[in-house]
Amino acid sequence: MLEVLCHNSIRIEEDKIIYIDPFKIDKPYKDADYVFCTHSHYDHFSPEDIEKVKKDNTVFIVTEDIKEKAETLYGKENVFAVEPDNIYHINGLCFKTTYAYNIDKAFHPKENKWVGYVIEMNHKKYYIAGDTDNIEEIQDIECDIALLPIGGTYTMDYQEAAILANRIKADIIIPTHYGCIVGEKDDGEKFKELIKNKEVNILIR
Repeated sequence: MLEVLCHNSIRIEEDKIIYIDPFKIDKPYKDADYVFCTHSHYDHFSPEDIEKVKKDNTVFIVTEDIKEKAETLYGKENVFAVEPDNIYHINGLCFKTTYAYNIDKAFHPKENKWVGYVIEMNHKKYYIAGDTDNIEEIQDIECDIALLPIGGTYTMDYQEAAILANRIKADIIIPTHYGCIVGEKDDGEKFKELIKNKEVNILIR
């Protein structure tokens, strides 16, 4: 089961329960095996919301600039820092980090080493792009399900995201990062109209 709870807040339940960038969590799930954060902005690393999903043995995957604060909050033994373009095996979970940055705006500079993730679980690969533009390093992504930001301002807009979606090798595309802080509620449908030969699931309503 995959849910986009809000914005880029994603919950995946397969063999394990994974949250990515939990934000505006509306109930105490308290069931996360893993929490992944793509970068340190408040809508992607929110300790208040992480508190609602974590349990005693939750593993935290974070970027280097979050590491110290996460270790203070959740314990050094539970926190793992990552950089882009690497493959990791942590507690039986295999995932790859991807680049995530802006080309023509300053919100997410490449030198910050913020990331997206390709997480492999139950024979499926989930690509969570993070806050990124349509950059060179992600043109050849291969996955089963791709979650792409479409809200514009801080990331790709729906038209730019559609260009990437039509290029990468993914069976299912899910738009994220709109209808809350940025982007209009109908951006998902506008995005869907531009996608060819792929299934598009609109999970933000």
